[in-house]
Amino acid sequence: MSLDQVLDPLRATAFTLFGVPTSRMEVIGFLTGALCVWLVARQNAWNWPIGIANNVAFFALFITAGIYADAWLQVVYLGLAVYGWWAWLRGGDQHSTLAVSRTTRTQWQALAAVGVAGTATLTWILVVATDSTVPFPDAATTVLSLLATWGQARKKVESWWLWITADVIYVPLYAYKGLWLTAILYVGFIGLCVIGLRSWRADLRTPELAAA
Repeated sequence: MSLDQVLDPLRATAFTLFGVPTSRMEVIGFLTGALCVWLVARQNAWNWPIGIANNVAFFALFITAGIYADAWLQVVYLGLAVYGWWAWLRGGDQHSTLAVSRTTRTQWQALAAVGVAGTATLTWILVVATDSTVPFPDAATTVLSLLATWGQARKKVESWWLWITADVIYVPLYAYKGLWLTAILYVGFIGLCVIGLRSWRADLRTPELAAA
C-alpha cells in the first residue's frame, strides 16, 4: 500500500467551513492539538504522546497546504516530544520529576540569537528553494515554536509567552491559507496558553523557584 493510499481517506472532506473544504486530517489535527495543549497546561506528561499524533497529522496537512517550514517543523517537534516526555518524568534532580522554573538571562540571550538567525536563514531558504507564498511568517512562527517547545520541555514558565506570540501570527496565516478550522484551533490555543501561564506561575510560589 502506497503513502497516497493511506493519506487519501484522511485528505477527504469532512465538512465545509466558511466555504472552504475541511479535511479529516485537519479535524484530527484540531482534536489532538487541543487535547495536547490542555494537558500541557495541566502539566500532564501524556501531552507528549498526544502531541506526536498531532505532529503526524499536521505534517501531512501543511505539506498539502504549501506551508513547508511548519510541515518539517512537525518532524523536529516529534524528536523534541520524545526528549520532553523523558525530561518531564526524569529530568529533575536525581532523575526526579522536572519542576517549573524561570528562563535565565543567559538563556534569553541565547534564545534571542537563535531566533533572529534562525528566522533570517529559514526565510531565505523558503524564498529560494520553495514556492512558498508566506516565507517570513512561516519562518518566524516555525522558529518561535521551536524555542517555545524547548522551553516547554524544560518547564520554563516563559515558554507560554513564546507560544502566545507564535499563535497570534498563526491565526491569520492559517486563515489566509484557507485552513479555517486550524485557525480557530489556534485562537483556542491562545486561551489555553493564558490558562497554562497562570497555572505554571502558581508553581513558582516557593522562594527558591521564584528567585531561580
